[in-house]
Amino acid sequence: MKAVIDKDVCIGCGLCVNDCPEVFEMAADKAIVKVDVVPADKEEACKTAAANCPVQCIKVE
Repeated sequence: MKAVIDKDVCIGCGLCVNDCPEVFEMAADKAIVKVDVVPADKEEACKTAAANCPVQCIKVE
């Protein structure tokens, strides 16, 4: 599973970092994905982060 953030849409709220800090981090004023592949034990947290994103800029594949 992979996570992708649309940086043009991200508002930098940091909710994804709170939900899944193993996958997401803040870089300047935008969130970024810090792993190439989401660890299996963090997939649910990653999906939660995507669902909780207020601008729906996180896609999980």
